[in-house]
Order: sequence, then C-alpha cells, then structure tokens
Amino acid sequence: MIIGVGIDVVDVARFMATLERTPALRERLFTEAERDLPPASIAARFAAKEAIAKALGAPGGMRWHDATVHRVEGGAPVVEIRGTVQARADELGIVTFHLSISHDAGIASAMVVAEG
Repeated sequence: MIIGVGIDVVDVARFMATLERTPALRERLFTEAERDLPPASIAARFAAKEAIAKALGAPGGMRWHDATVHRVEGGAPVVEIRGTVQARADELGIVTFHLSISHDAGIASAMVVAEG
C-alpha cells in the first residue's frame, strides 16, 4: 500500500552556490558518504532527502543525517534511514522507499514512493 509520495527539484548551480557561501551547510545536510559527490549528484541527494521528508508528511524535527542515499551500480539508488526518519517511517507503517533521481540540464530531481 502506498502511504506517501514526495517529489523535489533543485537548480544545481544555485544549490552549489549556496553550499559555497555556507560551507558548514554541506556537513549539516549530508552524511560522509554523500559529501564529496559531483555537484549534480549532491544536488540530487538533497532533492531526494526533501522528497523523502514530503513522503513522510514533512514533520518537524527530522534530522538530515538520518537519511542517506546510496548509489547502486546498474540499479536504483537505495535509501538508508535511521533515527528520526526511521521513527517517522515506523509511525506511518512505511517499510520501503522507492526512489528515482535524475539530473540533466542543470536540474536535479527526485521522486519517492513510501510503501507500507
């Protein structure tokens, strides 16, 4: 059963300019596994985290580090959750996140379906 859906779009250049203006933001938003990705990929990770939050109903108090998006060679990206994100997913009965990310022409996007 589908419990939530989320989508987000990020302008890659504008997002990277924000990270350059506020260097601490990179550490606050991304886990170690995500921080050093190329610009389009890191913007897509941000879009994915926003989409995950929307699929969870965008509750306050969720921590950015409690969701990590992993690359899978030849397959769809995988969402790893813990802490505040896991607690909200458990509360809603979500057992799986289906994630699709894309980046082209300076835009990064992500779409999430949360399934119970």
